[in-house]
Amino acid sequence: MRRLIRLAIALLPALAALCSGAVFAQQSACRPDGMQPTAGVATPYCLVYDNDGRERMGGRARRIIGYFTGWRTGVDGSPRFLANSIPWNKITHINYAFAHVDDANRLSVGNESDPQNPATGLQWPGVAGAEMDPEYSYKGHFNLLNKFKKQYPHVKTLVSVGGWAETGGYFAADGTRVASGGFYSMTVTAGNQVNQAAIDTFADSAVAFVRRFGFNGVDVDYEYATSMNDAGNPLDWSISNPRRAALMRGYVALMKTLREKLDAASVQDGRYYLLTVAAPASGYLLRGMETYQVVQYLDYVNIMSYDLHGAWNEFVGPNAALYDDGRDAELARWGVYTTPQYGGIGYLNTDWAYHYFRGAMPAGRINIGVPYYTRGWRNVSGGTNGLWGTALQTSGCPVGLARCGQGAVGIDNLWHDTELQAEVPAGSNPMWHARNLQQGILPSYLAAYGLDPVNDPQDALTGTYTRYYDATLVAPWLWNAQKNVYLSTEDEQSTTVKADYIAGKGIGGVMIWELAGDYAWHPSRRGGQGEWFMGTTLTDIYHQRFQSAAPYGNRRYATSAAAGVLDATVTVGEFDLGDSNYPISPKIKIVNNSTTTIPAGALFEFDLSTAAPANWTNWSGATLSVVSTGHTGSNIGGLDGDFHRARLSSSWNALPPGGSLEVELVYYLPMTAPGNFTVTFGGSTYALRDATNAAPPADSIFRNGFD
Repeated sequence: MRRLIRLAIALLPALAALCSGAVFAQQSACRPDGMQPTAGVATPYCLVYDNDGRERMGGRARRIIGYFTGWRTGVDGSPRFLANSIPWNKITHINYAFAHVDDANRLSVGNESDPQNPATGLQWPGVAGAEMDPEYSYKGHFNLLNKFKKQYPHVKTLVSVGGWAETGGYFAADGTRVASGGFYSMTVTAGNQVNQAAIDTFADSAVAFVRRFGFNGVDVDYEYATSMNDAGNPLDWSISNPRRAALMRGYVALMKTLREKLDAASVQDGRYYLLTVAAPASGYLLRGMETYQVVQYLDYVNIMSYDLHGAWNEFVGPNAALYDDGRDAELARWGVYTTPQYGGIGYLNTDWAYHYFRGAMPAGRINIGVPYYTRGWRNVSGGTNGLWGTALQTSGCPVGLARCGQGAVGIDNLWHDTELQAEVPAGSNPMWHARNLQQGILPSYLAAYGLDPVNDPQDALTGTYTRYYDATLVAPWLWNAQKNVYLSTEDEQSTTVKADYIAGKGIGGVMIWELAGDYAWHPSRRGGQGEWFMGTTLTDIYHQRFQSAAPYGNRRYATSAAAGVLDATVTVGEFDLGDSNYPISPKIKIVNNSTTTIPAGALFEFDLSTAAPANWTNWSGATLSVVSTGHTGSNIGGLDGDFHRARLSSSWNALPPGGSLEVELVYYLPMTAPGNFTVTFGGSTYALRDATNAAPPADSIFRNGFD
C-alpha cells in the first residue's frame, strides 16, 4: 500500500502537467482566429467562445452593440434615457460611455461616492423601472445595468474609456474640462518613450474597475494614436502633437498590457473579460497608425464608420455612407480620384473601412458602426439637393481650425455639442428629431433642450425638409431648400441595406452610437397629436435581419494547401511619420527560425488587403508581382474581394537558420499587415508563421518548432 501511495505521489506532477496541457488545448480551440494568446496563461476562452472561436451570445448569430451614455440623466430637464430604456431583448452588448483616464493614470468615473455621480450615485425616485437594486452598494447607471443583466444574462456590458472629449482629458464634476493628457500622456512620456509604468497602473485599475462594478470587459475609445499632425480633438493638440512619433508604440503597449492583465484576471475569476476598441474609419487617420497591429490583442473591433463628413470642414456629404460614389467632394478636392496611385478608390465610406480591417482579422471580429444621429450644414451652396455641396466658414471656427464648415444650428442642432461650454454648430440631432423635421412637426420637447421657437428665428420650424436617398451611397438626407440646410440621416431603408450587408459578408455585427437616438411614433405625445420620439425602430431591423443570418465568418484566411508550416516570423516596421509617410513604405522582415535552409530563388507569397489597389512596389531590388487581384478599378458600389495575392522573388542568397530577409514595401492607401505567407522551394509550398500568431492549418505536418 505504501508503495502505491508513493507511486501516486510521484505521478502527481505528471498528471497535473497532463491536465494543464488538456486545459490549454481545450481553451486554444476556443480562441478566436488571430487573437494573440497570453503566454503562460490558460485563458478561459471557452467561457465566452465556442469550439470554432465564435462568441457565445445567447443564441444570437451576430452582435448588436449599443453605446449607452452616462449624461442623458434628465436632471437638466431634457429627456432621460436610462437603463430601463435599453432594448435588452434585442441587443447583445452594451458599452457604457464614458469612463476616463484620471490624473493618477487610473480608469475612473470621478468621485464614486458623490450622490450626483451619474455612474455610481444618482437615483431616480418615482421613475418606473429605475428603482435601485439593494444588492449593490453603489447607485446610478451601474446599479441599473447590473439589475437588468440579471434578467438578460446573455447581454454583456463593457466600460468604454475615452471618447472624443475625454481622450486627452476629462470632465470634472462641475462640467469643466481638465486637460490632464489622458491616453496621450498615460501611454507616452514627454520624452517620447513608452510610459510602461503608467500603462501598468491604468491596466491594474481597469481590472479592479470591471471586478468592482460587474462589467464583462473594457472598450478603449482612444481618438487617436496616429502620427498625423493635428488629429483628434484640437483641445489636445498641445499634448498629442509633440508625442506623435511614439503614440502608436504606446497604443500597442497599452493594448498588450490590458490583454495580459485581463487574461490573468479571467483565470483568477473564472470569468472571461473582453477587450475591444472603437477604431477610426478614415483613411487619413489610419495612414498614421502603421498596420493597426493592436487587433491581435482584441476580441473584436468596432469601426467608427460615421463622422466621415461633418461641419469641421466645408464639404457637405453623408455621415456614414456604405459605399463610395466617385463624387465625394472632399476626396475630389485633394485629387484622390485623379491621382493614379490611389486607383480611383475613395476611402471615406463604410465598405472601405471594413475591408481595411478585414485584411487583419476574420469578418466576425469586426463590427460596423452606425450613427443614430445626424450631421448637418447651413448655407450650403452647390451640389445636388445639397449633396456634395460646400458651406465654407473662415471665422468663428472651433478651437484650432482656421477654416471650417457652417454647421447647422438652432432647431437643426438639437443635440448641441459644446466645446469650452459653448455650442458647436454641427447639425447634431437624434434620428427621432429628424423624423419630426421631415414631417413638418413642431415637437413638444424643444424647450427641454433650451430652444425658443417663439422668440428665436433659428429655433423656429421654417421651410420644408425633403427626404432624398442615394442608392449608390446607401445614404438618406434631408434638404431644406428655403434655408439651404442639409442633414445627413439614417432610416429604415438605409438600415435594412446595411443589415443585409453585414449578414451577407459574415461580419460580426453592428455597433450603434448611441441607443438614445433611435425612434418610434408616440401617438399620445404633443397633446395627443403624436410625434416621433425615442424608440427602437432601427434596432428592431438589425435584430430581425440578423435572426436568420448564418454564423459569422471566423477565419481570417481560407485554409491553403501546404506541405506544412515553416517556423519563420514576419514583422512589419520602420514607418515614416505624419505627412512624411507618403507613399507608405515600411519594411517587411522575414526571419528564418527553423532548422531548414530556405534556398536562393525561393518564392514568397502573401495576401494584401483590397483597401489599397494592387499597385504596390518595393525599393529593395526584389521583384514584387501580382498573383491574383481581389479588386480592380474604382470602389463605386463597394470593393469586390478581400485580398490581393502578391509574390516576392529575387536572386537573394539562401536564408540559413537564423537568417533574415528585408524588403521595403511601397503603397499609397493604408492597409493592415500582409499575411497568409507561404514560401515555395524544392517543389513544395510551406505556410509561414503569421505575424498575428494565427493558428496554422490543422493538417500541418512540417512544424519544425512552430508553437
